[in-house]
Amino acid sequence: MAKTFKIDVPKLPNELPVTSYHPIEGGYYDNCTFKDCVITREDMERIAFDQVIFDHVTFEGIDFTSIELTDCVFNHCDLSNADFTGASIHRVEFKNCKLVGIYMSETSFGNVFFDNCQINLSSFGYSKLKQVRFSECLLKNSDFYECKFQKVDYKKCDIDEANFSNTKLIGVDLTSCTFDKLQVSLESMQGCIVSTEQALGFARLLGLHIKEE
Repeated sequence: MAKTFKIDVPKLPNELPVTSYHPIEGGYYDNCTFKDCVITREDMERIAFDQVIFDHVTFEGIDFTSIELTDCVFNHCDLSNADFTGASIHRVEFKNCKLVGIYMSETSFGNVFFDNCQINLSSFGYSKLKQVRFSECLLKNSDFYECKFQKVDYKKCDIDEANFSNTKLIGVDLTSCTFDKLQVSLESMQGCIVSTEQALGFARLLGLHIKEE
């Protein structure tokens, strides 16, 4: 049985003023709320959000390479195809967000919660995930190639065709998840927690012929 673990929630004031988004020198935004707006691509070498709430925000053509997100909440946002490569994401929540095709490769995640999000066709390859939970998310064809997992949890997620090659799934509980096929290796599956039915599927995937009694 997998051990439960706590996700530290974003540290936010009781109220954050709503403000309009515009480029600022240094690219550092803090203690504010962006609400019911569209944020388009801005060319900045580095950008950071600290104690920020994004509420019903649509991101278009966004390049957030190497962005720093700390103590932030994304609520009902559309970040499809946004590029977060090389990002640092800590104490952040994504709630009811559309993250289809998002790039989060080579990213550091710490205390991050994805709740009821669409994350199909996403890329997390070569990332470090520590204390991260995916709850009731669509993760079909998502890529977790050669990631480093420490306390990662999937609850009632659709992970069909997800790629976990070269990623050790020690202690990861997939019993509540649905999938027909995964891209995994024998080394990846060592220590992973699966149901009896899922175990039979993995056995077939690894080339074993199961004889019916």
